[in-house]
Amino acid sequence: MVDRMTPEKVGVRRTGDGTQRERVPVRIFDRPFEVARQVATRIADLTRKRAAQGRKVVLGLPAGSTPFGVYKHLIRMHCDEGLSFANVVTFNLDEYWPIEPDAVQSHRRIMHEYLFDHVDLPPSHVHVPQGDLSADHLVSYCEQYEASIQQAGGLDLVFLGIGRSGHIGFNVPGSGPKTRMRVVILDEITRKDAANDFYGDENVPRKALTMGVGTILDAREVILMATGEHKAGIIRRAVEDPMTEGVVASYLQLHDRASFYIDRAAASGLAREATPWLVRDFEWDFPMAKRAVIWLSETAGKALLRLEKADFHAHQLHSLVYAHPDIDELCRRVFDDIRHSIAYLEDLPQRERLIVFSPHPDDDVISMGGMLDKLVRNDNDIIVAYMTNGSVAVFDADVRRYLGVVEMSSAEIGLSDEAFAKFLGRKRTILEFLEAKRPGQVDMDAVRKLKASIRYAEAVAGIEVMGLTDVNARFIDLPFYRTGRAKKKPIGERDVQIILDLLMEREPGHIFVAGDLSDPHGTHRMCYDAIKQALQRYRVVAPQNHPLVWLYRGAWQEWDIHQVNVFMPMSKADMARKIEAIFKHESQKDRAMFPGAYDEREFWQRALDRNTATAEALNRLGLPEFFAAEAFVTTSEM
Repeated sequence: MVDRMTPEKVGVRRTGDGTQRERVPVRIFDRPFEVARQVATRIADLTRKRAAQGRKVVLGLPAGSTPFGVYKHLIRMHCDEGLSFANVVTFNLDEYWPIEPDAVQSHRRIMHEYLFDHVDLPPSHVHVPQGDLSADHLVSYCEQYEASIQQAGGLDLVFLGIGRSGHIGFNVPGSGPKTRMRVVILDEITRKDAANDFYGDENVPRKALTMGVGTILDAREVILMATGEHKAGIIRRAVEDPMTEGVVASYLQLHDRASFYIDRAAASGLAREATPWLVRDFEWDFPMAKRAVIWLSETAGKALLRLEKADFHAHQLHSLVYAHPDIDELCRRVFDDIRHSIAYLEDLPQRERLIVFSPHPDDDVISMGGMLDKLVRNDNDIIVAYMTNGSVAVFDADVRRYLGVVEMSSAEIGLSDEAFAKFLGRKRTILEFLEAKRPGQVDMDAVRKLKASIRYAEAVAGIEVMGLTDVNARFIDLPFYRTGRAKKKPIGERDVQIILDLLMEREPGHIFVAGDLSDPHGTHRMCYDAIKQALQRYRVVAPQNHPLVWLYRGAWQEWDIHQVNVFMPMSKADMARKIEAIFKHESQKDRAMFPGAYDEREFWQRALDRNTATAEALNRLGLPEFFAAEAFVTTSEM
């Protein structure tokens, strides 16, 4: 075993590129796709190198949502470039306990589905912790698993994700740096993060088998991969703060060949991304100066036009003062730039063709209900394109309720005796299925369609509050979503073509797109990617049409003030109308299927708090005071 725990190897790096606060090497890429490709390339390079030497390579692999892009690249390399896995030995990091190996949430099944069944990896080289063992065999099994790693020559490379509690593998907060393969009790955040896959955290196993932190630190190389804004906070703590058992990933600071591969969104909490002026020198342009001045106003607690040169010096913004000697003029320019981004009714599109893309059947009103209301008032020709049917987020109880409504209303809706008898037969079949349904089991086709209909009816009711009708709703139901599970298929050609067809049909002047990439199930990110691909093709086949893209954010986050170029003020009455529209989504009211791991608020509460917080932030900067405001980033490209 290599001793990587000597104190001299743990400390702050001293570099001139703004990374001096980072205690472990970090590689930042612009897009998640690039992160996955780089990690896959590193694994492939090591595999080929060992094969050329006639040696095996021993990999530690994860099975969470993070690695799927990496596995996709590895499969492509195997199929297109001849990358062989014949010399690869794998040890998976963890598995739920108890769980059957063929359960849809089983890491064994996931690994076969996403990697093992698509490459030439010898079955005898595959090791995945066994989740169906009896309790009295667990301790000896963990010891054997640990011994098998040593017998294989130790781990050459461990590839990790990171949980939002900072766990690696299933090493929950409190795990020490010398722990080995063992049984752990999962913490609350880990269970909530897994709730999507198990259809409720009450169905998530309370225990798991996991490779220990010490086992991971023994590996010759460790790569941790993370993407998305929702990982930014924990990445900052793991990378910049001192080691602590409260953030288990911080123990990677002990390893001399550990590195983090992350996208720019996951890096947004690091000092070199969040406050680069505090860690490096650079040439000031106006966007960066604006960002620094807004940060200073918020940090100093003073309105923009009340900032003084002394405030800049007191907060280490000396270089900005030297670049802009007239600080009053700079602050006024920043103030005016934000003031001019405030868009009233008359500043918004009027009598134009618009498409509002809504990933789920409620994102339109949750995220931009105020904007939608005003676009209707401005007599725009609007289509709200609901990209997925949202069926997996409907509780079985809602299906039972609506079936009961139909039964009790059969006379009023004119069902004949024959039709009513047929309905009762179908109802009985559906109820029998729901009664026998196991947690996480995929719904039968009839149930999925009923749940989709519930979401569609709610979506129409929501936009009716704004003055639209079912004519303005387009349910495009992209194929990637139709798995009946929280995990979706990759975006495919058919998904992109459906969106392209809509663009060709409508020829919109403006499109509204969810720029929120941190929803817990990843659907927003996938919808964004599909629209981006379709828009790129649209600009080739219809170069004369170049719609302006309005990016909005959803239930999980809001744009930072410096990013926004359109603030749309809302009165108290505007906000009440938006909340009324959100209330129409009754299946998501009171208790949503997928609310996210940290936030217990209902979606209407998140929308209210987010929109009022945006208005309060503008007020603190010294700008006009509004009850609430929605924020958008407009761009000609995606």
